[in-house]
Amino acid sequence: MSRSGRGWRGTGRWLLRSLAGRLVLVSIVFLAVPLLIYEQFRNADAEKQILLLRSAQQQGQLIARAVEPLLAGLDGPSLAGLGQTLTRFSDENTRVRVLLRPNAPGGVTGRGFYYVASAPAVPTAMLDLERERLIEQGVLVRLAASCAGDQALAIPVPTEKGGVELLTSITPIKTEMGCWAVVTSHAAAAYLGLGMGQPYWRTPEVQAAALVYIAMAALVLVLLLEVWRNLRRFGELARDIVMHRGPAGSFSEQNTVPELEPVAEDFDRLVATLHSSAVNLRRAAEDNAHAFKTPIAVIRQAVEPLKRLIPPEDVRGRRAIDMIEGSVERLDGLVSFARRMDETAADLLEPPRQRVDLSALLERVLLGYRNVLEERGVTLLPRIEGGLVVRAGEELLETVIENVVDNALSFSPAGGSLRVACKREGARILLSVDDEGPGVDPANMERIFERYFSQRPVAPGTALAEPAGALPDGMPHYGIGLWIVRRNVEAVGGRVDAENRPDGGFGIRIRLPAV
Repeated sequence: MSRSGRGWRGTGRWLLRSLAGRLVLVSIVFLAVPLLIYEQFRNADAEKQILLLRSAQQQGQLIARAVEPLLAGLDGPSLAGLGQTLTRFSDENTRVRVLLRPNAPGGVTGRGFYYVASAPAVPTAMLDLERERLIEQGVLVRLAASCAGDQALAIPVPTEKGGVELLTSITPIKTEMGCWAVVTSHAAAAYLGLGMGQPYWRTPEVQAAALVYIAMAALVLVLLLEVWRNLRRFGELARDIVMHRGPAGSFSEQNTVPELEPVAEDFDRLVATLHSSAVNLRRAAEDNAHAFKTPIAVIRQAVEPLKRLIPPEDVRGRRAIDMIEGSVERLDGLVSFARRMDETAADLLEPPRQRVDLSALLERVLLGYRNVLEERGVTLLPRIEGGLVVRAGEELLETVIENVVDNALSFSPAGGSLRVACKREGARILLSVDDEGPGVDPANMERIFERYFSQRPVAPGTALAEPAGALPDGMPHYGIGLWIVRRNVEAVGGRVDAENRPDGGFGIRIRLPAV
C-alpha cells in the first residue's frame, strides 16, 4: 500500500476514534441533516403551494362562469349595482374584480380595460396598481386581442392593509357591451399559507423548527465540548504533574462534569499510588543496597588475613581465595545493578523535573573520565555549548551520560577518539557521543536498547553477557546500560537514537526538550 493510502487510513482511524474527530463528525452531521431535510420539505411545500394555487385558480374560473350570465344581461344603468352583486362571490380571503373593455373603434391594447366593480371594495390607487401589473405581464394585451382563453395567474400584489394577495385567475367574457375580464385574488397568508409568495426558509414553521434544532445541536455540542475541555484540563494537569510545574493540583479540582467525577477521583488515586510507589522503590533500593553492602564489606575484610595465612605453594587454598574474591566482586556488582534497576523503575514512575544546566553537568562528568581516558589511550574531543538548560533530574541525566560514555569507551580502540557534542537544535538540545569502534550490526540497531541485550562475548559460567575486559569502573557489564538510557530519556520527554557513522564507528543521539 502507498504511503498516501496509509495516511488516509490513519486519518480515518483518527476521525473515528478521537474525541475531537467525533466532534467534527457530529458537527458535519448536524450541518448536513437539516440541509437534506430542508430540501425535502421545501419540495413538498412547493407541491402543496402548486395544488393550493390550482384550487384557487379553479375557484376563480367557477366564479367567472357564475358571473357570466349576470354580465351578459347588463346594460349601462345597471353597472352601478354590479359591485353589490359580486359580494355573493367574495369573502374575507377571496376578492372578485371586473374589468371592461367597451366595444369602440381604435387600437386594441391592454390599456383599454377599466375596472368597473370590485367586491369587497378596493381603493382606486390599488386597482390602478393591479391593472399596471396585469399590463406589465401582458395579460390584458392578450385578452384585448381575442377576448378568449382563461388564464391561470400567480401575480403577487400589495393590499391596502400592507399584506400580499395573489391574482390567481383572469377569465374573459365577451358580451354586446364589450370584453369583460373577471379577476379573482386570494389572500396569500390566510388561504394559501404563509409560505406563498416568499422563500420557504422564511416561513414561521421552518424558522421555529430551525431554532429548536439549533438549540438541540448547541446543547449536544456544548456537552461534547465540555467533556473535551475537561479531558484537555486533565491532560494539562497530567503534564504539569509530570513536569513538576506550578503547585500540585488534583483532577477532581479541575473537573466540571459531574459524570466525570469518578474518573477524576481514580486519576487522583493513581497519581498518589505512583508517587508512593516511586518513593518506596527509591527507599527500598537504598535500604537493600546498604543492607547487602555491609556483609560484602565484612567478607572482603575477612578474606584479607586469610590471604596472608595461606602459603603461596597452597594452590587449592589460593584458588579458593581467588574464587571468593571474584564472587564477592560479582555480588557487589549485582547489588549495584539491582539498585540501579530499582532507581530506574522509580524514575519511570515519577521522573524528577528540575532545571539542570546540562552543559555544566556534562563537563563535570567528562572531567571524571580523565584518568580512564589516559589509561586506555583514547582522546576526548568535546564540543559543548554553554548555558544549555533542560528540565529533568541531575542524577537521572548523570546516569544517562555515564552509560553512554561507558558504552563508547568499552568499544573505543587504543589511540582512537571519543567525540562528545552538545548543542541547541530548535526547541531541543542534542547530545551526541561518537566513538571509533566497530559499530553495530544494522539488524541489531534497535535491539541494543533492549534489556539484557549485548553483543559482547559471554563469560564462562555466567548467564549475562560480560565484556572481554572490565568497564572503566571495573564493574561487569549486564546489558542494561542503553536500556536505562532510553528509559530515562523518554521519561523526561526526550528521544534517543543510534547510528553507524559513515566514516566508521558508532554514534548515540539524545534529544531533550530545552527550557
